[in-house]
Amino acid sequence: MTYTIRTATEADLPTLLDFEQKIIATERPMDPTLIQNQTISYYPLAEYLDDPNTEVLVAQLDDQIIGSAYGQIRPRKPFFQTTHLGYIGFMYVRKSQRGNGVSQALIEAITAWFKQQGITEIILHVYAKNPRAIKAYEKSGFEPHLIEMRLNPND
Repeated sequence: MTYTIRTATEADLPTLLDFEQKIIATERPMDPTLIQNQTISYYPLAEYLDDPNTEVLVAQLDDQIIGSAYGQIRPRKPFFQTTHLGYIGFMYVRKSQRGNGVSQALIEAITAWFKQQGITEIILHVYAKNPRAIKAYEKSGFEPHLIEMRLNPND
């Protein structure tokens, strides 16, 4: 199987928006703070396509998009050693293509883009209740750094 990684275009938006809804459907059961039973959106994908600080990538097999990710350069607070960091989000691979190295290829490509931009630190967020994603990120060299904790006093 030979797939290519490329920068997303406006023509890819319908597929990207579908991927976003699939990500949200997967994450809703992991996050009781998300609005339920209503369409929501995480990402302003059309804006990201034109943002010079954001690179949206797709993995393509023949004429089908099989995966996506974005990398975004974000400013840091002045007490950190670096002024900017790279943030990875919107990781999605079609179920039929999982286990074929697509997510690893997307991470490698976005990491190369960050390196070209002079970014030396990359972070991402992943739900603690998503061990498959955690394993994939660890396989790419990511390590846990901070743990966000939550309390709902009404529970």
